[in-house]
Order: sequence, then structure tokens, then C-alpha cells
Amino acid sequence: HRGRLQNSPEEERPLPHKIVCSAVLLLTKMLLCFRRGLMWKLRRIFMWLFGVYIAIPFLIKLCPSIQAKLVFLNFVRVPYFIDLKKPQDQGLNHTYNFYLQPEEGINIGVWHTVPSQLWKEAQGKNQEWYERTLQSAHPVMLYLHGNAGTRGGDHRVQLYKVLSSLGYHVVTFDYRGWGDSEGSPSERGMTADAHFLYQWVKQKIAKKPLYIWGHSLGTGVATNLVRHLCDRGTPPDALILESPFTNIREEAKSHPFSMVIDFFFFFLLPTSVNHISCPLLILHAEDDTVVPFHLGKKLYNMAAQSKSLNGHKVQFVPFPVTLGYRHKFIYRSPELPQILSDFIGTTHPHV
Repeated sequence: HRGRLQNSPEEERPLPHKIVCSAVLLLTKMLLCFRRGLMWKLRRIFMWLFGVYIAIPFLIKLCPSIQAKLVFLNFVRVPYFIDLKKPQDQGLNHTYNFYLQPEEGINIGVWHTVPSQLWKEAQGKNQEWYERTLQSAHPVMLYLHGNAGTRGGDHRVQLYKVLSSLGYHVVTFDYRGWGDSEGSPSERGMTADAHFLYQWVKQKIAKKPLYIWGHSLGTGVATNLVRHLCDRGTPPDALILESPFTNIREEAKSHPFSMVIDFFFFFLLPTSVNHISCPLLILHAEDDTVVPFHLGKKLYNMAAQSKSLNGHKVQFVPFPVTLGYRHKFIYRSPELPQILSDFIGTTHPHV
């Protein structure tokens, strides 16, 4: 054993080709694991895309009720815990809540806010008193709200307060299927509810000024209503559209599920200004991300060229991006009272 040679350190090191083989084997295993992980991720992405762009639209095509919910969002109630029977909880101490029945089996919730000048007198009064005040010299604004929420939404309440401070009665309501109103929403039903409320108010005020204000989706309802009234030769004293669109297809292009609306949504809300024959005021914020500003401008251009509006005042008021009014905060504008005064004053100087 003494004569046995000791291996040199160089001989104990693995040969270069073994190192290369081990590295290649390790790299191959890593690539296989990465490939399996990548395939799993790609499979998940594919399933997600399939669900969003094929399965969900197909289900929506088969279920018109889902289509309606995507547009109307009547199931979204913000704030959720508001008691619509108590408008005073929202700071409307001169507002009365009541219910009307436009159709058998359909009761809709209504708020009537009197002009702020009648605030003290309104305390503790009943529905009969509120209805009697509609016979006063104060003009009336019928307000048609947009999708989602209820007649008690904060931005809506703030507008009621502004209009009330300007001397208007404000009558607003939740369409069937919204808030505490019964029934299910539809374009026909919404327009029918608006027409019923208009006629109800008209009977109470006789020949006193009655204006219609629609916001967002409510501009479609308002325009449907006013077109119907004009076709019958009984137009309102003026129509005010806040953040309007031209039709649901164009409005939906800026939103998720626009593909669903474009291809599968069959009932539209056309704003048929070519059939309107009353003064028209359009208000739109340039930074509106819900209903793009260019749609309001497009609607104005259509109205300005409409033969039916020839001889009636048509006005478009844009609100710059710097003001930050977006989709539902135009009520904050300090110029709004003067805008309304100038517009309505020129159409009805006695107001």
C-alpha cells in the first residue's frame, strides 16, 4: 500500500463534459417546468378571454333581462340604507314622499320638493297641502334621473336643492324597478312612468310653466317623452338635457361590454331631437367619462339643424375640464342659476 500513488487534485475534479451535461440536464428540467407553468397561465388567460368575449355575451344574448340590467343598473342602490320615505334624512325638509300608480299593480315612489321660499310653511304639512302649492306662481321642474341609484342619490338631492333655491317646484320619482318603485325596468315602462307623472303635474298646475330635466340615461327617457308630447301638439315649456347621449349604442362604446351592447342589445333609447318642438338646453362637462362630451356636442349639432326646432331656442353649454364636474357634478357650477335664468327667461319672460 505504501507504493500506491495518491491521486492529484486535478484528477479528482469532474471532467468538463460532465459539468456541461449536468448543466444541460438542469436547464432542460427548468425549461420543462417553465413550459408547464406558461401553458397553465396561457390556458387560464384563454379561458378568461373565452368567458368574457364569448360565453358571457352569448348568455346575455339569450337573456334580455341581463341586457337590461347592464344598461339600467337599477339593482345598484347607492346609498343602500337610505329610507326613501323620509326625504328629510337627506336634508330635504320641504319635500313630501308619496306613491302613484301609472298602471295596475305598479306603484312608483315620488318626491315633491317645494321652492325654498316655502320651507317654513312646509313643515308638518300633508300631501294635500303640497299638491295645493303647485297652483302657486312658481314654475315646476320634472326631473328624470339616470341609471343606478335612486331619487335619493346625493348628486340628485343637491340639484333639487339648487332648483328649489331658484324658486322651482321639483317633482322627481323612481322609474318602475328602481328604488322602492314596483315592477321591472324597460324603455317603454320608463317612458310610460314619465308620461304619467307629467300628466299628473300638468293637471295640478293648469297653464303654469312646466319644464323637463333629464340626466344621463334620463335624457333618453326625457326625449322620448317630449317627442310624444310634441307629436300630440302639447309640448312642455322647455327641455333641459344634462350629459345626454345620441343613442345607447354610441354611449356604450366607451364602456366595458360595449361589444355586447353593439351586437346583442336590441332596444335602444334614441334621442329623437328631429321630432321636438320646444326650447332645448344641453349641459355637458368636457371631462365626462361616463357619457363622452362629443356625444352631447353631436346631439346639439343635430338639434341645431332640426326643422322641428326652427324658431325655438337651442343652446349648448360646455363646462371646461378644469372645473372637474365630470358626469354628475354640474349642479356645483356657480353659473348654473344664471344659465337657467338666461335660458328660461328668454323663452318665458314671466318666469
